[in-house]
Amino acid sequence: MDNNRFNKFFSAFILIGMATVTVLATALKFGPADLQGRWLLIFAAFGSLMGVAATVASANGRIITFLFGLLDVAIYGAMCLINWKNGSSGLGNAVLHFAYFVPMQFVGFFQWKKRGSNKGGSVKARRLDWKQRLLATGIFLAGLIIAYLIIARFDKSAADTFIKTTVVLDVLPLMCNIIGQLLMSTAYMEQWIFWIGVNIFSIAMWSVTLQQDPGSSYALIYIVKYSFYLLNSVNGLRNWLILSKPETQDPR
Repeated sequence: MDNNRFNKFFSAFILIGMATVTVLATALKFGPADLQGRWLLIFAAFGSLMGVAATVASANGRIITFLFGLLDVAIYGAMCLINWKNGSSGLGNAVLHFAYFVPMQFVGFFQWKKRGSNKGGSVKARRLDWKQRLLATGIFLAGLIIAYLIIARFDKSAADTFIKTTVVLDVLPLMCNIIGQLLMSTAYMEQWIFWIGVNIFSIAMWSVTLQQDPGSSYALIYIVKYSFYLLNSVNGLRNWLILSKPETQDPR
């Protein structure tokens, strides 16, 4: 089976699998919800499906990634804002999505357009050189420490421990998301290392939740969701290693 055919079958597997998980997650919450809650569930489910489509399109280097991605991050930001207005947490996530992830979809669209993805083919991907990799690693580690110190200051889940596991599991995917989005929008192959990190740390975070509350079917669904994302990220890394081969790179 050639690479293009494999990607078609694999993309269909991810899309169908994630659509099934999203429908199950929505159905579990739909019955007990009031009318407004049901509309919000549908809204959130649509955003999740857009996120799935964005990750699959990104793995294949298609510029439509950023249309799906814009809908995904805007809807998720809106849901976080609604949660905050209803008295729950979510303001930080809302600000992060509207101030960073939404603008980065436009950056990514124009960057990928410059690199040929608007012509119906895959983007002309590139790789970081060793200096850029050191810089990305340094930014990631510095951001990790800063984010941990800020979030740990307000976290009350384990105030008596030296290292707060819940905060660590919170800031790791946060920083992987930020660096991954930057590298994705600028068409660098190394983005997939960070997306793999996002998915592994998210699986770990929801596994802890499930361990603390074995009856949490929602946590189990998120574990399955991020497992699908992890599979797609590994395939994305495989694809982008091909797309970013030196002999196929655009020198721009």
